Amino acid sequence: MRTYRELFRTKEFTPLFLTSAAQVGAQTVSGLALGTLVFDATGSPLLSALAMFGPSLAQVIGATTLLSAADRLAPRATLSTVAFVFALGTAVTALPGLPIAAALAIVLGLGVVSALGGGVRLGLLNEILSTEGYLLGRSTLNMSSGLMQIGGFATGGVLLTVLSPRGTLLTGAALYLTAATAARLGLSRRPPRATGRPSISATRRNNALLWASPPRRRVFLGLWVPNGLVVGCESLYVSYAPQHAGILFAAGAAGMLTGDILIGRFVPRHRRTHLAVPLLLLLAAPHLLFVLGPPLPLALAAVMLATVGYAASLVLQERLMELTPEALSGHALGLHSAGMLTMQGVCALLAGAVAELTSPATGITVLAAASLTVTLALTRGLRAGAAAEGSVVRTRAGDAVPPSPGTPVGTDPA
Repeated sequence: MRTYRELFRTKEFTPLFLTSAAQVGAQTVSGLALGTLVFDATGSPLLSALAMFGPSLAQVIGATTLLSAADRLAPRATLSTVAFVFALGTAVTALPGLPIAAALAIVLGLGVVSALGGGVRLGLLNEILSTEGYLLGRSTLNMSSGLMQIGGFATGGVLLTVLSPRGTLLTGAALYLTAATAARLGLSRRPPRATGRPSISATRRNNALLWASPPRRRVFLGLWVPNGLVVGCESLYVSYAPQHAGILFAAGAAGMLTGDILIGRFVPRHRRTHLAVPLLLLLAAPHLLFVLGPPLPLALAAVMLATVGYAASLVLQERLMELTPEALSGHALGLHSAGMLTMQGVCALLAGAVAELTSPATGITVLAAASLTVTLALTRGLRAGAAAEGSVVRTRAGDAVPPSPGTPVGTDPA
C-alpha cells in the first residue's frame, strides 16, 4: 500500500481517521484553554505545564493497569465510550468556580483513561491495514494530528479571545462528542483481538514480556525519552511567549506534518530504517537556539525545523511492530503511546520546575540538551537494530504470549 487513495479505500480507515482527528482537535483546543486558565489564575509556569501535559503524565497509571484490555475489548464500543468520558470531563472543567486543584485532578483522571484509548485505536489501525500499509496509515493519522493542531491552536487562540477559556473548554467537549459519534456510527462491530478477561496482572505480565526483549526495549526508550524531553521544551511556550504561544505550537505542528509526509509517503523502506537517529537529533538541536532568547521569527523557524524530527516515531513504530507478536500488537502500541505521553508529562513538569528556578528560555535549552544526550547514548543500539532488521523479524516467533485467566498460551502466528 503506497498511495493515499488505496489507504482511504480501505474499509473502516476513514471513520477511524475522523474519530482520531476530532479527538486531537478537542485535546488541542481544551489543553490550550485549560493551560491559559491556570496560568491566568496562578501565574505559575509549572502549573500551566501541568494543566496542558499532566494527562500525559497520568498515562503511566493506565499503562500499568488497563492496557491488557486494549486487545480484549470490542474496539468500537471502547473508542466511543472513551471519547464520551472525555467530553463529560472537559465540560466539568469549564464549570465556573471550580477550584484549580479539582480541574487538574479531573484532567489527570482522563489521562489514565487515555492510555486505554490509545492502545485500542492503534491496535485497530494495525488490524485494519496490512503490514505494508501500517506506516502510511500511521503517518496519515499523524498528518491529520498536525493539521488539527495547527487549526486547533489557531482556532483556540481566537476562541480564548471571543469566548474566554471556559467557553473554549466547552468547544473542546463538543469536539469530543463528535469523536464519540464518529466512532459509534462509522466503525463496524469487531470482536476483540485476544480472549480472556482484562486484569491488572495480565497487563503487568504483558508489559514484562514486551520489556524483556533488548531490541524492543531500545525501541521503546527511543520512542519515549528524546521525544518526551522535547515536549518538555514545548510545554514552556506559554510562559516563554504568552501572547504568541499559539503561533509557536502551530509552527511545531506544521513541522511535524512536513516530517510525516516526507517519511510516510516519499522515503522508501530501505532508506527510512536508518533515519531514526538523525531525526531524533534534529528534533532537539534547533531548540538550543532558545538560549539566545531569539526573536519570534527565528524561534518559529527553529521550532518548525526541529519538529520535522518527530517523524522518527514512525520509523521506530514500524520496527516495534516487526518485533512484536500479533496478539500483543494493541498492547505494545498502547504501551508505546502511554510511555511516550507519560514521559512528555514528566518532562513538562521538569521543564516547568527548571523555568521556575531560572527562566523559560533556560528550561527549553536544558531539556533540548538532555534530549540530544539521550539520543547519543541510544545511537549504537538503535543503529544496530536497523542493520539487523532481517534477524529482528525472526525473534517474533519466539515470543510466547502469557495467558490471561482462562486463556491458553499462544505464540505469534507468524
